[in-house]
Amino acid sequence: MPSDPDPPPRDDPGTGEHPAGPGTDPMVVVDRLHVTYRVLGAEAGAGSSRAARLLRRSRPRPREVHALRGVSFVLRRGESVGVVGSNGSGKTTLLRSIAGLLPSDRGQVFTCGQPVLLGVNAALMNDLTGERNIVLGCLAMGMPLREVREKYDDVVEFSGLGKFVDMPMKTYSTGMAQRLRFAIATAQTSEILMIDEALATGDARFRRRSEDRLKQLRDQAATVVLVSHSLGTVEETCDRAIWLDHGRVRMDGPAPDVIAAYRDEHD
Repeated sequence: MPSDPDPPPRDDPGTGEHPAGPGTDPMVVVDRLHVTYRVLGAEAGAGSSRAARLLRRSRPRPREVHALRGVSFVLRRGESVGVVGSNGSGKTTLLRSIAGLLPSDRGQVFTCGQPVLLGVNAALMNDLTGERNIVLGCLAMGMPLREVREKYDDVVEFSGLGKFVDMPMKTYSTGMAQRLRFAIATAQTSEILMIDEALATGDARFRRRSEDRLKQLRDQAATVVLVSHSLGTVEETCDRAIWLDHGRVRMDGPAPDVIAAYRDEHD
């Protein structure tokens, strides 16, 4: 594992703590978080071509990927925070670490309440109907059966499944399944809701409704974390943004400022 020290991010004074947002209560504290995992794949040597590597027919060897490198920040009650960065910057790894799905090598994550990660907590089963998945998904998030019954019609209406709710999940398109996951995950007001690219799903009408639903959750004092490649969605939905670059926090601040800096570098 690399032994380099953890330099403070360029736009962070060194504490990793963002000024107080809409609320003063910290909901998530990420403190000098490092996450490393292993993947299979032979590394190319200097001057090695793809054809030469194939001819060697060597077995893939595990190599380490240092996905997060000393990430620190604080999320407060009522904030809506967008996480931006190029592919491989560590965005999804960060969400999975906050949700407790990936162990850290160094550093710690503290949460006030149980984070809900869209697409993980609402794990759907292909052989079951949409109706059964709604019930099981809501129960898996800790909702009592009485509340599941009360929210059922709203989940069906929001997902736009219509008559398909009585059909097995395996008959759904990718977009239908993702809309259902979003509807299930947002059926309950969660103190910490994390969403990975969900708003990229569906037509413009569904995206607008999803943005409205996130604003409602934020108004109800939930903390929302959104990972998205759509910079416009982050600007419209989030009041704060965190820019990850090669596993480090490059910039953390008001969403318009972070998005402008990100665009300047990538346009």
